[in-house]
Amino acid sequence: MDFTECYGDSVSSVAAAARSGCRKRVRRLIKRGFSVDCRDNRGWNALHEAAAAGSKECVQDILAAGAGSSRGCSAYVNSLTHEGESACHLAAQRGHLAVVRLLLKAHSNINQLTNDLSCPLYAAVDGGYKEVVELLLCKGAEVNRTHTASCWTCLHQAVYKGHSEIVRILANVCNLEVLDDHKISPLFVAAQYGQQECLEILVNAGANVSTQAADLATPLLIASQEGHQACVDYLLDHGADPNVACSHEWPQLPIHAAAEFGHISVLRRLIAVTDRACDRGDGMVSPLYVAIHSHQSKSVEMLLREGFSPDAQDCTHILGIRSPLSFALCRTSSKPYSESVGLLVAAGASLSEEDWIYALATDETDLLQLILKHRWIPRPETLTRDCSVPHHHGKTVLKLQEVRELLCVALNQVHFAARWLPLLLKAGLEPSLLLQPHMLEQADSEVLNYLLEFVNWSNLSPPLKHILDRRRTEKTWEPCPHFDSVPCLSHMCRLQVRSVLGPDLLMRTDVVQQLPVPSLLHDFLQFRDIPEASYTHSPPSPLSNRLQGYRSTHEHRHVL
Repeated sequence: MDFTECYGDSVSSVAAAARSGCRKRVRRLIKRGFSVDCRDNRGWNALHEAAAAGSKECVQDILAAGAGSSRGCSAYVNSLTHEGESACHLAAQRGHLAVVRLLLKAHSNINQLTNDLSCPLYAAVDGGYKEVVELLLCKGAEVNRTHTASCWTCLHQAVYKGHSEIVRILANVCNLEVLDDHKISPLFVAAQYGQQECLEILVNAGANVSTQAADLATPLLIASQEGHQACVDYLLDHGADPNVACSHEWPQLPIHAAAEFGHISVLRRLIAVTDRACDRGDGMVSPLYVAIHSHQSKSVEMLLREGFSPDAQDCTHILGIRSPLSFALCRTSSKPYSESVGLLVAAGASLSEEDWIYALATDETDLLQLILKHRWIPRPETLTRDCSVPHHHGKTVLKLQEVRELLCVALNQVHFAARWLPLLLKAGLEPSLLLQPHMLEQADSEVLNYLLEFVNWSNLSPPLKHILDRRRTEKTWEPCPHFDSVPCLSHMCRLQVRSVLGPDLLMRTDVVQQLPVPSLLHDFLQFRDIPEASYTHSPPSPLSNRLQGYRSTHEHRHVL
């Protein structure tokens, strides 16, 4: 049964007159013997209607008539609707101060609860009726009892609605640390909903700024999550600790919440006061992870700019994530790769075997191009000595282990070599590093010819020559005609130039333009005359399958 909609044919004559506030008609009907206690489909009688309408005169007359009923005045004034609402509740809910005063004088139950656990005081607080609240408090209304299914008090509701003057009144008489069913205090509510003035009133009244909810969330965390800058600033300025763990699952801090939801100004403030142990510390989680998870590239950018490590800590045991870059790559559902991937690569994030798979085990080259845009492949002798410098020509130099893993993945992804081989060689990778038995056995004919054009094909080791001879016999390789001859002098010269300058400088800088040779030879010296191998496209398996297959079948090939 619907107890909220009023059906006109069920309303008594006196109640209808009271609703319209027509005192003369109410008096006339009462004098003619019409009942003031007849109820409509909602359980409302004439007193309920008069109280809700705010008609003090009608309430007086109806109370007088109700006093003569068999139940008496006290019972009548406290009669309830089907929703458990008294006339006092209805009047307080609508801010009718004079009516509330009159009903209290008639001994209305000031703390009567409705079916949904409201009361006159809670209703007045909800509506923001300050004078009604003051009257009810003066008459002894209970202030700390819980209301609603979530166990909020009047103070919770006043804060939620932003009724700062009422909060100021209640803060002097209420328990400031009263908690709802989630152990949320009124101050927490102020922080959550950005009620700055209410927050200041509660803090100045002595409320605990470091209170924690059942899930360990603090007011500072929730304000950071919601992006309430003024509340964040006020809490920090009044002793809120930004380094308190706010989760049972992992040590979440307010900085994580700001990063996750992209509140940049809040994030900037928290970076300045948060312990940097969260960035690299064991058992911690860098805020980079949550920023990447929620695709908040602006947060990623700010964290990296402020010195947070692009590698962070290994969170495999906490979140099942190895590094920010691996997480960003697996979070990219479509090409091109996310802005976060670019930011991490540009910041020098370390590249693992799995990261190289994303770049090489595909017929798309956008990620590999992105990596090579920001990373420098060192020359072989530097790798052998493992003494690479951190930056070269404005780019981060690949570490020895990164190059090893690059080559390992490349030699296990020969199927895609037509895509990645030209890019790596033009980026300064020493081609001899790829002259491995597996490469010569598995590469298709065009790819193999392309690679051989970058080396002295006449002085390959006997095992490699044996592989080429066998493939020629089996007709799985069709060599270029000039491979049967000794390389020409010009080719030998450019190999020597590359050896002297280093493949990195030769292929990636304008050092060739500074040599005392005709400009027509510049392209030749940089091997630009060699046509790239064509890629035969075949629908690849999903990358997840290739990652799993690589982990289970790949061999570590010792090439350095």
